[in-house]
Amino acid sequence: SKIRRDRPRPADKWYSGVMLITMGAVKHWLWRAAGANGDVLDILIQSRRNKAAAKRFFRKRFKRWGEPRVLITDRLRSYGAAKTELALRIEHRQPRG
Repeated sequence: SKIRRDRPRPADKWYSGVMLITMGAVKHWLWRAAGANGDVLDILIQSRRNKAAAKRFFRKRFKRWGEPRVLITDRLRSYGAAKTELALRIEHRQPRG
C-alpha cells in the first residue's frame, strides 16, 4: 500500500523484547521489535519463547526490513542461539538492566 511504501526506512539500530500476554486464560508471548526512533517494526504472538520462536521472528523481520547493524535485546538466551544458527553478522548487545 502507499502508506507502507512512503514509510521511512528504519534506523540501523533495533530493539527487541518479549512480554507475556494472556488471551482467554492461555498464555502467549508477544515478540516486538522497534527502531532507534521508537517506530514499531514488527510484532508477533507465539505460544513459545524458545530458539525456534526467535528464529521465526528474526526471519520474518529481516525479510521485510533487511538486517540492522546493531540488535539490542533483553537477556533472553534464545536470541543469541537463533542469531548464531542463522549466521547473522550483526552486532548483538544484551545490556544489563
